[in-house]
Amino acid sequence: MNAPLPRLSADQLIGANFSFQHYPLSEAAKVMQEFGMARIELWGIAPHLDLFHADAARIAHVAAVLADHNLHLHCLTPEQVIYPINIASGDDAYRQASIERFCRAAEICAELGGNYLFLTPGRGFEDEPAERAWERSAQALRHVAEHAAGLGLHCLLEPLQRRESNIAHSARDLRRLLDMVAADNMDVVLDTVAMACAGDTVADYVSLFGNKLAHVHVADGTPSGHLVLGDGNLPVASWLSELAQAGYRGTLTFEPFGDGSYALDPVAAWTRNMNAISPHLEPAEALT
Repeated sequence: MNAPLPRLSADQLIGANFSFQHYPLSEAAKVMQEFGMARIELWGIAPHLDLFHADAARIAHVAAVLADHNLHLHCLTPEQVIYPINIASGDDAYRQASIERFCRAAEICAELGGNYLFLTPGRGFEDEPAERAWERSAQALRHVAEHAAGLGLHCLLEPLQRRESNIAHSARDLRRLLDMVAADNMDVVLDTVAMACAGDTVADYVSLFGNKLAHVHVADGTPSGHLVLGDGNLPVASWLSELAQAGYRGTLTFEPFGDGSYALDPVAAWTRNMNAISPHLEPAEALT
């Protein structure tokens, strides 16, 4: 009789406030608690905790909301793709201000008891040699990672799609950038949509990063879109199985964005995701 294939554990799945941007943070926290989540990836979006309004009162409010719903901050993910924040900008003033914002984000993450600060490469001007942007990105990431290390934090680095960045899109790009940064406290993220758009595989991430692979954004797509599971055509179930067979022990969460309609009813979006992923996870209590 063949032994059953390994599965990821339900306790690796953590909550997030993705798609809850039009609701109070307390609503997102309540829903995550009802889904049985103990940890959360906190997207730094207004009005929850964006980098432009994160004063002491706001931070205290976030801490209270998380405590009231028995949620531990696993990762702080400041918005950094659509905001005027760009750590690789060719404009010195914007770049320096962005680096300072992220150093402050590390301090906020530590104050909230978080484990990881989530980072992306930024982007350079389209009319300049790509190497200039890569160098600026690596220098900025190194600076932020060093500041985070002093606070006892690790960082996560995620590649972006080409329309979002002109620096790192593929797993090999991410490996190159990680080596340029050379920060011991920096791990990486596998985003299933970004992976599909780059033509990469789970095996690529496992072979290139090993135990540096620490977090997974689970989303469907066509291949882009960051859709609820089942709304696209990506083989997400197979990828979850491949991660389990590779012995992946990091965290994973959902990132439902789509065309913005998921944010009109985020509970429905998350419910569908939870129902879709449940058959592919080993119940936490079954693992001893």
